[in-house]
Amino acid sequence: MAEEATEGAYAPYSKFYVGAVVVASNGKEERIFTGANVENASYGLTVCAERVAVFKAVTEGYRMIKEVYIVAKDERGNVVEKVAPCGACRQVIYEFSDGAVIHTPSGSYTIEELLPAGFRLDEG
Repeated sequence: MAEEATEGAYAPYSKFYVGAVVVASNGKEERIFTGANVENASYGLTVCAERVAVFKAVTEGYRMIKEVYIVAKDERGNVVEKVAPCGACRQVIYEFSDGAVIHTPSGSYTIEELLPAGFRLDEG
């Protein structure tokens, strides 16, 4: 599904098409949300696929992220093996998870492995 989500990417500048799938829970049930990266001519306004998927989940009331699947393709449509969430995405995933597992073409990692110093404001 993450590979399919790359089709929704808008990446005219980087030509790096990312798709993400988030498995999230609302405490009663789990649901799947997808996202793709959306670039902007003002590069700082670009949003990563992971955050798009997480924000969709959160706004639908699914605020516990269980798993994240990420696939990226280059401009020729080839899957990029070495891909991982950026620092901003890691912090967003951390805030809405408790041990979420991040799956990439090159391996799977817990969010704590990718962001050992993540924080939540309610942690003091």
